[in-house]
Amino acid sequence: MELAFYKYQGTGNDFIILDNRDLRIQLNEEQIKFLCDRRFGIGADGLMLLQAEPGHDFRMIYFNSDGNQSSMCGNGGRCIAAFAKKIGLVKDKCRFMAIDGLHEAVLFEEDIVALKMQDVKDIEMNDDFAFLNTGSPHYVKSVSNLNQYPVSDEGRNVRYSKRFKDAGTNVNFIEKKEDALHVRTYERGVEDETFSCGTGVTAAALVAAMKGISDSKNMCRIQTLGGKLEVTFDKVLENNFYNIWLKGPAQFVFTGTITLAE
Repeated sequence: MELAFYKYQGTGNDFIILDNRDLRIQLNEEQIKFLCDRRFGIGADGLMLLQAEPGHDFRMIYFNSDGNQSSMCGNGGRCIAAFAKKIGLVKDKCRFMAIDGLHEAVLFEEDIVALKMQDVKDIEMNDDFAFLNTGSPHYVKSVSNLNQYPVSDEGRNVRYSKRFKDAGTNVNFIEKKEDALHVRTYERGVEDETFSCGTGVTAAALVAAMKGISDSKNMCRIQTLGGKLEVTFDKVLENNFYNIWLKGPAQFVFTGTITLAE
């Protein structure tokens, strides 16, 4: 089977995107793992199918690099919106369905895309960590000296801890510096640190707002290993957030074809 693919990245979080509006592409777990493999395949943190969706511009179906269908991916949502524009499906705005429901995206010049995230309620705040769902589950912990922090090891310890080992969780470590909230993320499904995680920086920004360390009452600038993002939001009560937008670059990298064994 020959596949035409597109490679995109959003602050270093990279994806394979396939146009599957005709539903001809049917991939199994091993094929997805192969395509995402950085040594033997194309290489990516995840793979997305763009499919038709009645009443909306398209549907996003997301798989982690381990081959399993996953929960929402924020950077992936921004990249698939940019892809939809590239193939002429949308112009400067779009509405699409994902596993967690309806999303809107606004596409700006210079490959900048803003994605509306789901409302977030009932954030669990503990003495040393917070836990919330921004389309995917996220554990958020403040640390010192983030640049030297053992993110992969400590993230893996949390992800496979007694509480989280069955369903899994993404794990974010944050540190507020003068220029931005710095965030590093261990992603389940990738089972390692990634250069950026869209739902993760969204979670980090909301926790920062609750801690009083955001840039303002409704905005947080984020620095990840792969680049800069911005999260804006409106806050109601102590831990309810709505009108949440994740904004940053979503860039086309290259396109090609690859032959898969049946």
